[in-house]
Amino acid sequence: MSELAKTPMFDEHVSLGGKMVPFAGFEMPVQYKNGALKEYTFVREGGAGIFDITHMGQVRVSGSDARPFLQYVTTNDLAKLACGQVHYSALLNDSGTFIDDITTYKISDSEYYLCINAANRFKDVAHLQNEAKSFDVNVSDESDDTTLLALQGGAAQTALQPLVDTDLEKIGYYKFAQVKVAGTNGIVSRTGYTGEDGFEIYIPNAIAVAVWKQLLANGAEPIGLAARDMLRTEMGYALYGHEISDSVTPVEAKLMWITKLDKGDFIGKAAVEMRRAEGPEQRLIAIKLTGRGIPREHYKVFADGVETGKITSGMFSPMAGGVALAYVKPEHADAGALSVEIRGKAVPAERTTLPFVRSNVRR
Repeated sequence: MSELAKTPMFDEHVSLGGKMVPFAGFEMPVQYKNGALKEYTFVREGGAGIFDITHMGQVRVSGSDARPFLQYVTTNDLAKLACGQVHYSALLNDSGTFIDDITTYKISDSEYYLCINAANRFKDVAHLQNEAKSFDVNVSDESDDTTLLALQGGAAQTALQPLVDTDLEKIGYYKFAQVKVAGTNGIVSRTGYTGEDGFEIYIPNAIAVAVWKQLLANGAEPIGLAARDMLRTEMGYALYGHEISDSVTPVEAKLMWITKLDKGDFIGKAAVEMRRAEGPEQRLIAIKLTGRGIPREHYKVFADGVETGKITSGMFSPMAGGVALAYVKPEHADAGALSVEIRGKAVPAERTTLPFVRSNVRR
């Protein structure tokens, strides 16, 4: 097995009691001394949780064809993205299934910044560089030089403000600014993956540890992967390898809201249109247990005693109980009464709506 990579904060994680595990090719903290539940609670109850998500990838796309290029390789509509704005989007293959889901930052008409999933980094970059051959555009993988920290929770702005030279109050939801972070050029966006107000902070590796320590000194507490997954599941946010993959299209994944079929041609469009016309073979739904148990990934879902699908993400939510996302057959997607097989027993469940708990993002 190849050696796992380490982020600049590796020694900090260890010194803080982080339990390090392999994740997407990196050694990452799954939790710290107090455990994932307390970390989760700290974020939900108004603290400022700091997440090291440097394992994720960053790609800069620049050149006179940057906009038409990204219109062709991504699903969302760049024409509706203003400078300083971020949107959620996806890369599809010709079959209309997911290469990855991404966020796109518009710096100018000729320059964009993409945040991509860690496990898909090399696949994504190779795909983008191959497609770029037909455009006047440069695709630059800046992942190795960039640290990405997420600061999430009600106290995030208070913890971050002393480190930046811009009034964070002026950065709206899903917007960003190129700012000085601890005196060095960086990007701060009001985005996140937890359902709480907060920021994602892109900075050079050279200042990563200093910024991390200063945020902790300002009241932030480190949060591991386990709590991060609890927070994102409560929001129903898709995770590559779970809700989305190269075997499903945006039709099944309920992500047509980021797939703009009226914007012109793009990779995967024809396949998505065909799938939508034919109808999906499965649909993603949200489930809440009405009986006792904890739904986990791969557990079977039943409707009227017939197996209809499997859970893609599941957990016991301290605020909502047993909750899960699952793919089921279309004829059961609107069924009210379901059950989940847990250790050989059918636990009653019902379809519900997302998010499982109230979101506190700033709209």
